[in-house]
Amino acid sequence: MPNIRELDPGASPLNFYGSELRRLRLAAQLTLDELGAKVYCTGSLIGQIETARKVPTREFTERIDTALGTDGTLMRVWELVMRSQLPGWFRPYAELEAKATHIYSFEAQVVPGLLQTPEYARATLGVMQQKRLVERVAARLERQRILDREEPPVFWAVIGEAALHQQIGGPKAMRGQLAHLLSFRDHDWVQIQVMPFTAGAHAGLPGSFKILRFEKDPDIVYDEAYGPGHMTANPQEVKGRSLRYDHLRAAALSVEDSAELIARVMEDRYAEQA
Repeated sequence: MPNIRELDPGASPLNFYGSELRRLRLAAQLTLDELGAKVYCTGSLIGQIETARKVPTREFTERIDTALGTDGTLMRVWELVMRSQLPGWFRPYAELEAKATHIYSFEAQVVPGLLQTPEYARATLGVMQQKRLVERVAARLERQRILDREEPPVFWAVIGEAALHQQIGGPKAMRGQLAHLLSFRDHDWVQIQVMPFTAGAHAGLPGSFKILRFEKDPDIVYDEAYGPGHMTANPQEVKGRSLRYDHLRAAALSVEDSAELIARVMEDRYAEQA
């Protein structure tokens, strides 16, 4: 294990978290094992986090803050750590997404990230890269917490029917994912529509995209891509994408009919096997 004194707190949010954890632990005059006993983990795990070799979880951070009486110090740093786990090119979008009052999403082939289960997220994020998969999944799931806020954004999702049939993560993961979509059936702020195969040619054929709206700032359009997406506040592009989204919502199944289709696919295609 590297010498913890060599850790540069300014090198990254993860390094800063580790150095703060060590500072707080030493101020409390606790060894690694003693603190581990208080938060129900091993001293070795705490040592790995203090040396920035392992990314802490939200639950770990909450327990540490409570055990050390830090008044949420580490939780505030942890939010920066989670943001740093996102790809650099995606962070500006994620920061704007967290501030938006309305989020409109069209996904042609997959379930939107804000609605993914851990199993589904793990399968999608792990297709081409397994490195830091646990941390990247955690960062994606952390983005979803905006939907649990006291005043969440309005989130409207139009999803291509292909996303219901494409078996990502296996039958069990897909059944769990579709059940999760159905859990929003009576949600006041989340609306889900499915673009059925029978719709034929529709306004979303050029590709997936998102529109973010804010209380005071200009609207933002984010276009999906294989690598870095494209984000713009150009009024003409925003106007064109907004019109395209209106056509998508008009062509998709109603929220009620979409839920019925999701339930039908879940039972017909991903029924639990004896």
